[in-house]
Amino acid sequence: MTTAAPLLDVAGLTIQFPTGTPVIDFGFAVAEGETVAVVGESGSGKSLTALAIMRLLPRSAKIAAGRIRFAGRDLLALPEPEMRRVRGREIAMIFQEPMTSLNPVLTVGRQIAEVLRLHEGLSAEAARTRSIELLDLVRVADPHRRVDDYPHRLSGGMRQRVMIAMAVACRPHLLIADEPTTALDVTIQAQVLDLLDRLRRDLGMALVLITHDLGIVGQWADRVVVMYAGRRAEEAEAGILLDDPLHPYTRGLLAASPRLDTSLHYTAGPLREIPGSIASAIAQPGCPFVPRCPLALPSCRLKPPPLEEVRPGRFVACPVTTAGERADAVAVGR
Repeated sequence: MTTAAPLLDVAGLTIQFPTGTPVIDFGFAVAEGETVAVVGESGSGKSLTALAIMRLLPRSAKIAAGRIRFAGRDLLALPEPEMRRVRGREIAMIFQEPMTSLNPVLTVGRQIAEVLRLHEGLSAEAARTRSIELLDLVRVADPHRRVDDYPHRLSGGMRQRVMIAMAVACRPHLLIADEPTTALDVTIQAQVLDLLDRLRRDLGMALVLITHDLGIVGQWADRVVVMYAGRRAEEAEAGILLDDPLHPYTRGLLAASPRLDTSLHYTAGPLREIPGSIASAIAQPGCPFVPRCPLALPSCRLKPPPLEEVRPGRFVACPVTTAGERADAVAVGR
């Protein structure tokens, strides 16, 4: 039996700046209709990876190696006019900070309509009507009035819903949500994530959810990719990874993240921060997590550990935990 090719396949991605290489040999795949969470602290390279997929990296950056395939096409080889047709229509992105992403001098309706007129060729009247429908789709109250509001008149949660309406206007096959719940309170956070999941199901989209908070992904993600200093540290199904994290960094993220339960309240318990701060992906020859790792071995300082598949669909880049997994497998006869 053959396995269907993924909708999005990122492999060996390396992004360079004149001052360094913040993403090294990174990759992940997303299947049709799947939600994949890419998780890591600020500075891990998550947003740069998303911008590389959209081909919106700053001019000072270059993709030094790797492959980005979407629906069978090599995005890195597409001419810019063709890539512009892909953006918004086939792949859409919700950027961080909706207040700075939205144009403050244009009404939200006009900004949504611009997407529709560009990609769908709608008239001004038809685009306005569709904009109102989209605001209603993302559950903005009184959309007929809100369509003429300016961004500063909307709350943070409402502005985020406007950004989502713009992103799904053309029913893209893939939606990338970059920190969509940053600076929102816990109740609005849950509402936005629930909205994204509903739209994913209703519109048949795949979703890449970029976040620094492992505590929010369990209910909405199918798989989780943990990213540290530009590299993939661990990958597994969401439930498995949250119940039994293998990489010391993943364990640290979970210990530092409040867990959101189904009643929209954070679970109680003390949080423990990861000591130190994230290092450059090229600051040292070994594993970049060594300075912060409680389990580091002398060999960890010599070269970055390879990503190993310790169980089907379960990957981790840590010699300590992979050795433990192999020992456990032998003990139970796997």
